[in-house]
Amino acid sequence: MTADPVAVDDPVASAPVDEPPISVSHDEGAAAPSDLVNNASSVRIPEQLPASLAGTSVPDGWDRTDRLGNLIPTPHLRQLFEYFLSALGEESLQQLVARIETALSALEEPARSQALATLGNYLEYKLAVSDLEQSYGEVSGLGAREMQRRMAEIQALRRTWLDADTADAFFADDEAVDRFQIEKLRITSDDSLTDEQKAEALRQAESSLPEPLRKAREETRRFADYEQVRRELADDPGALAAWRQEAFGDAAADRLARLEEEQKDWDRRWQAYASERDRLLSSGLAEPERREALERLRASHFNETERIRAQALDSIR
Repeated sequence: MTADPVAVDDPVASAPVDEPPISVSHDEGAAAPSDLVNNASSVRIPEQLPASLAGTSVPDGWDRTDRLGNLIPTPHLRQLFEYFLSALGEESLQQLVARIETALSALEEPARSQALATLGNYLEYKLAVSDLEQSYGEVSGLGAREMQRRMAEIQALRRTWLDADTADAFFADDEAVDRFQIEKLRITSDDSLTDEQKAEALRQAESSLPEPLRKAREETRRFADYEQVRRELADDPGALAAWRQEAFGDAAADRLARLEEEQKDWDRRWQAYASERDRLLSSGLAEPERREALERLRASHFNETERIRAQALDSIR
């Protein structure tokens, strides 16, 4: 499933956000995650964002309302929730919920209260999905029928905790991809079909995806083809440039070539920085001096924006 912790392996464009499971331990001080909502004023929120969110922007487009001020549920609202919840482990669930509440405070009533209620229900849903996943155990070997049953149970949970409009807004693309994944599994495991029949059936199944997902899937295939060609023509830049131009057009090919040069330049500087960083970390400097030396080292290799990226990469070493 693309929306929940276990995924079917396929390079298909899927949900706009990852959705890791949540759990509430006894030290969270609440019987249910929704009890954490409306407690932002009593939770201390660190001034700095979690390291994994450093240099990123809070998703926008989530604050839509109708002419009466009622909240309009959108995929962007779920993206806002998941943006902060993705840092679970770096901060407590209480702190992350408080961060979401702070963002939602930009809404006027009644939309604000409706968004908070949606947040509480969404947290309950995620906990229920986590419990369901644990009950399944290992699911990588499930067939299409079992996966379809599992998908139906997850969809039922979504519509138990969320109203129909919100569930559709949050999960429509995920569920379309899930249906395609299950149909793909059914087709590829059908020994009665020839390779040509399977290819045609997969094309028909893919045509049922929403247009943005179909286009994203086509782009994924094009770039997968390009990666293969780039390896094959690594020693022939002229031929690679010609293939790139034919496949993507002049403007896109030029942009792609520039991005690749920028990536090569980053890779060279990162390797040089990483070698010096490792020597610095093993030098035995005290923590304050080591931190200052690392900052100077990053400044010598990267610009201001790149330093944020380098620091984030260092934090997950």
